[in-house]
Amino acid sequence: MCQTTRSRVRFLLATITALATVGYGAAVCAADARPGAVVARPRAGVVRPRAGVARPRAGVAAVVRPGAGVAGASALTVGTGTVGPAIPAGFVGLSIEIPAIESYAGQDPQAVNPVLEQLIRNLAPGQSPVLRIGGDSTDWTWYPVPHMARPPWVRYTLTQRWLQVTRALVQAVDGRVIFGVNLEADSPRVADAEANALIGGLGRQSIDALEIGNEPELYPSFSWYRTRTGGAVTGRPRGYDFTDFTHDFSNIARGLPQIALAGPAVGSPTWIKPLRRFLAAEPRVGVVTLHRYPLKHCVSTAHVTDAQLLSETSSIGLADSVARYAAIAHADGHALRIDEMNSIACGGERGVSNTFASSLWSLDALFAMASVGVDGVNIHTVPNSINELFTFKRVNGGWQGNVHPDYYGLLMFAQAAPAGSRLLNLSGTTRGAFRAWATLAPDGHIRVVLINTSTSQARLVTVRAPSAAGSGALERLTAPALTATSGVSFGGQSFGSETSTGTLAGVAQPTSIVPVAGEYNVRIPAASAALLTLSG
Repeated sequence: MCQTTRSRVRFLLATITALATVGYGAAVCAADARPGAVVARPRAGVVRPRAGVARPRAGVAAVVRPGAGVAGASALTVGTGTVGPAIPAGFVGLSIEIPAIESYAGQDPQAVNPVLEQLIRNLAPGQSPVLRIGGDSTDWTWYPVPHMARPPWVRYTLTQRWLQVTRALVQAVDGRVIFGVNLEADSPRVADAEANALIGGLGRQSIDALEIGNEPELYPSFSWYRTRTGGAVTGRPRGYDFTDFTHDFSNIARGLPQIALAGPAVGSPTWIKPLRRFLAAEPRVGVVTLHRYPLKHCVSTAHVTDAQLLSETSSIGLADSVARYAAIAHADGHALRIDEMNSIACGGERGVSNTFASSLWSLDALFAMASVGVDGVNIHTVPNSINELFTFKRVNGGWQGNVHPDYYGLLMFAQAAPAGSRLLNLSGTTRGAFRAWATLAPDGHIRVVLINTSTSQARLVTVRAPSAAGSGALERLTAPALTATSGVSFGGQSFGSETSTGTLAGVAQPTSIVPVAGEYNVRIPAASAALLTLSG
């Protein structure tokens, strides 16, 4: 049989054996933070759109922007060569504002919210999850200092109860903490009191690093607090720059206990550029932390669409914006975490951030970050904001959680890229809004993630994996629509409208994919993703 005939037969077999379309992608977004959210400042870490189409890269199939017509078949070959370092344990974590600990975990250290605990464990199965505690509230929080009056900028006071609840939560999940220490007050006494209270309350062994300040590039631009007469007070004067920040960072660092530090906790591209100089000046920094958001909704007249969120600029472009800095950090012996990230800055946009679109975005964006050498990502969740990951309530003395679509993307990544996995080279052609990633796990399993961001076209994908053997198991990530805020399922399971366990409910429904002439044929419905697991 000639090669042309073979190709036609294979395509026919692929079409015949293609799976029926399952669901339609769904997404929920968010516009303005609801009352009580701690989202006061426009976030600094927003990526600017890049011109042109991103180059094909190791670990991800070439990305082509959506076009007209019916989607054809895509052929992917999973290579045997690995890309970059192994994915570290605790790669996916949460970023939680300081006051939100009690909002999510409760106020009783003897009865911490078990649903929250499980949702944290899900993202780092068998690992020690990394929790970043901080954000805007970093510079609004203090621990009372003896003989010092409560400053006017204080919005939240650390208490023994807060310390006990946080310790109980961290111990329950066997977690490690990056904790934000106040820089905007420019007071070594305030920072030292806070750090010592934290070390004493949580235990030194639970603290990965103390992160000094939060997005200092915004200190001269946005109100830190208001006077009794209503006047706005900024944390730093106009003209405050990175050199001034480095001086302030050093001043606070000198007074802190001997423990690893994290920073610079910036998101502005201008302030990220001097990273090498910052590391040379701050030898105690153990973890480099940056903040990134692909899009922003900081004024009511500016709106973001799901098409923008699902463009490759918002995932691969976002990762490309930090690739250089990951290399700089590693060359200096430091890990780099994006310890604050979400889809849309300033609390999100309703109809995008809170929809299934955010799930597909988070899945793609996490792989993109891993592909450029980032050592971990913390997804920022704020109670009562549009882009929070979950909500909780007490019912008859117990806890009930509502898991939002974005979380499902994090969960799929955690299962597709277990600790120690290596990204594999992918080659092949794609058409339309299609992305693909592949990993090799320490146990030899190969996992291929297929993401179809088109809202109207299904895609037939042929996967060749020369090192795989036997049938594959396919699990789908679907929702009723791209704009759906509920009804998301992964592998046929879901958290439902409420969960009292934090685990997926229902019977897992993986589909067995039998290779045809060494090829695994998969149909990916519009606005959905799939995880194909193969034995190596």
